[in-house]
Amino acid sequence: MKTLCALLLGAASLLAADPVLPTVAEEKPPCCRPALALGQPTDKSLYLLDSKWTSDVGRTIPLSVFRGRPQVVAMFFSHCEYACPILVNDMKKLQAALPPEVAAKVDFLLVSFDTARDTPAALAQYRAKEHLAVKNWTLLRGGADDVRELAALLGINYAADARGQFAHSNVITVLNAEGEIVFQQPGLNTNPSALAAAVTKATAAVK
Repeated sequence: MKTLCALLLGAASLLAADPVLPTVAEEKPPCCRPALALGQPTDKSLYLLDSKWTSDVGRTIPLSVFRGRPQVVAMFFSHCEYACPILVNDMKKLQAALPPEVAAKVDFLLVSFDTARDTPAALAQYRAKEHLAVKNWTLLRGGADDVRELAALLGINYAADARGQFAHSNVITVLNAEGEIVFQQPGLNTNPSALAAAVTKATAAVK
């Protein structure tokens, strides 16, 4: 009995000394990948913008970190009561419609209108709620002027109301690897076939 008690006490002391079990390395979202060593973006690239954005993992970045891979982009806000969940679901349908070899070469980017409430923590909660994979989805927030500038370049209108909601355009944009707009799909509950074709073409051009 004494021997058994000693063994149990010894095991307990080992667990107390090192309670953390080894874990698999966490996946990094697209915003945290090493930047590619590329030249100056083209004159039609959104990556010429010098604005800074903060991701749901708390990293502050320029949009140019996404250069080198096509992006599927939409603007939204996490407290949206109607359109945004449908818009995000349309992006999910697009992702599911892509052949695996194409899906592996494209990322998905959500940029918030709501500069007050969509903190990194709020965006992280939204990611978890919507089950957005870390490896190819990024959620960003920015300053009011930067959000307005990006929205204008994407052809998106938005305005806040008294309830804290936003009336806004619903547009999914495909950027090629250089950050140029190559296709836009307006509306909600859309068939993903045209978007999928645009994404497939954009990924085929990546060397």
